[in-house]
Amino acid sequence: MSEENAAAMTQYWYNTATGEVEEGHRSGWTHLMGPYATREEAQAALDKARARSEAWDADDDRWRRG
Repeated sequence: MSEENAAAMTQYWYNTATGEVEEGHRSGWTHLMGPYATREEAQAALDKARARSEAWDADDDRWRRG
């Protein structure tokens, strides 16, 4: 396998306990978000999750109000 193919298969995970990005699956599942294709995507995991939650909350509010 070429280095380019190996890099394309690398996955990144955001560890919510440590706040660190991990290359490959190294920690227990209870604290990991991912996988992500890039280190940058993994680093932004909490921001993305927060934005999705806020959007869902807004949708719920609109649904409740009819």
